[in-house]
Amino acid sequence: MKKIICLILLSVFSFNTILADISIDEKQALIDLYHSTNGEAWKNSWDIKSSYKKWHGVKVENDQVVEINLFHNNLAGVLPESISKLIHLKKLNLAFNSISGELPNGLGLLKELRVLKLEMNRLKGTLPNSIGMMTKLQELSVFNNFLSGSIPDSIGNLKDLKILNLSSNNLRGAIPNSLGNLTKLESLGLFENGLYGDIPNEIGNLTNLKELVLANNRFGGEIPAEFGQLASLEIFQIQNNDFNSFENLEMMDTQGLLVFDYDKDDANIDFKDINFSKTRMADTKFEEDDDEN
Repeated sequence: MKKIICLILLSVFSFNTILADISIDEKQALIDLYHSTNGEAWKNSWDIKSSYKKWHGVKVENDQVVEINLFHNNLAGVLPESISKLIHLKKLNLAFNSISGELPNGLGLLKELRVLKLEMNRLKGTLPNSIGMMTKLQELSVFNNFLSGSIPDSIGNLKDLKILNLSSNNLRGAIPNSLGNLTKLESLGLFENGLYGDIPNEIGNLTNLKELVLANNRFGGEIPAEFGQLASLEIFQIQNNDFNSFENLEMMDTQGLLVFDYDKDDANIDFKDINFSKTRMADTKFEEDDDEN
């Protein structure tokens, strides 16, 4: 009798395993992504008539799509609105492609997302305010696109964020004070935009920052005295802005800096702690990252 029960249970388990599948919404979202970004021309294309388990860059756990990694895969076109149906995604890497159009309004519904990499594409439009709903994000990288508008205040909700790179876009306006909420941030890149106004004092809250790149914007006023609290900095670039005073830079502990760039011709400051023979100029040109992870 026990053998019969075991056989029945084994059969039921095997049957359920065969039936196990991702949801209809998730599968359709993947197919939409394929069609809307010219999937037939991808470097590593999908045979959408075959099982999704064979599709390049798609990772499934517990019958849920948790990762899409189509880095440098010749995607061209727009992101479909249905991408918001991939609600279990933890990582989305579509960097180094030719994706155009605007970011979908429903992007913020991807609340399980930890990594969002969209750099080196042709995205335009604004950063949606809904981006602040992705509160588990640890990395947000959209550098070298054509994004415009301001940095949404809601970005301050992303309190687990460690990497934020919005460089080389067409962003305008001031840095929102809410950015000071991102106390886990280790790298902040806002290089080469049209950002202006005073840098908020709240930046001094980001004591884990190792990299702060604000160069090539139109920031003005004084360097905040609170920069003196950024004791973990290794890369610090503020050149090519409209600051009217660099006096507060003297309050910074610069011994650990590997890169330190400011408008030296406009300042008469004696940085006694800095050994310039040990520092280097940072290369502000972003190069293709061969690491797809």
